[in-house]
Amino acid sequence: MLVICTGNICRSPIAEGSLRGALNARFGPDAPCVDSAGTQGWEGSPAQPGSVAAAAERGIDITGHVARLLTPQMLGDADLVLAMAGEHSDVVGRMDPEARARTFTLKELVRLLEALPPVEAGTVVGSLRARVAQANELREGGFAGNPHDHDVADPLGQPQHAYRAIAWELDAWIDRLVAGLFGTAEPGASSRSASQETA
Repeated sequence: MLVICTGNICRSPIAEGSLRGALNARFGPDAPCVDSAGTQGWEGSPAQPGSVAAAAERGIDITGHVARLLTPQMLGDADLVLAMAGEHSDVVGRMDPEARARTFTLKELVRLLEALPPVEAGTVVGSLRARVAQANELREGGFAGNPHDHDVADPLGQPQHAYRAIAWELDAWIDRLVAGLFGTAEPGASSRSASQETA
């Protein structure tokens, strides 16, 4: 899975860390790989301090993040590309038209998945491509979701509370994403969100 934003220093590092944590909690060593990149990546830059602090409050360590510039190779390797905003999806479409069917904004994909019949709890990682294909088929069929709310706002240059709000928003949407892709967690499974809420 590949998460993309503009600079790969604010939104996508938080989303990458949140998604990796959610998948590791669900699948352990069998969790799919999660990476991130930027359409105008500040190559080699660390995540913004505001993102690092906001992620840490959610139990996510992104101190070692290094920004990367999005490449066609990355798109070709990804089973799923999660864009933080529609403009990033547009870049993917221009860079690699074939990847468009596997590219969604985070909010767009969650709404598509939640409109599909739910998958059974315990669904394995290997079903990811099929589930993504189902979401794209629904999209191609005209499912609009909420076209006025596809984007996760960019907190760059904003006060710390903006980074905090984005981290909370991303966490909530990613929990829904994982449930939409793989079903709700089986009873007794570890709850990432619950542990963070009590931290």
